[in-house]
Amino acid sequence: MSLRSALDRLLGRSAPSSPAAAPAGGGRAAAVGHLEEFARTRVGVEAYVEPPNAQTPTTVLLVATTGEWTRRRVPDERTGFEVARSLGVPVYNVRFTGYPQRMRDWNSAQRQARKRR
Repeated sequence: MSLRSALDRLLGRSAPSSPAAAPAGGGRAAAVGHLEEFARTRVGVEAYVEPPNAQTPTTVLLVATTGEWTRRRVPDERTGFEVARSLGVPVYNVRFTGYPQRMRDWNSAQRQARKRR
């Protein structure tokens, strides 16, 4: 699937729109922009598609080599994989791989830094 069709799917568009058309849902456009920016400005980014659960919908989690991470909602798992592939990063299903240790280490370091303040 092309980058355009993956992004159209994430943005909730049923068919590709003209460049002059306003994106459907400003929040979705912001989510796409955020994921693109994160992947572009970090080294070694990998994507993890998280299935929906009782508290949250399906999400795409991007994790950099440093362990820094970001998460954004997507309509479904298929879209999550398509978006990650369109970003040009490796993509995994978190149900099968779990979360990377570097992400847990980064979270722990952030908590420790907050305690010291």
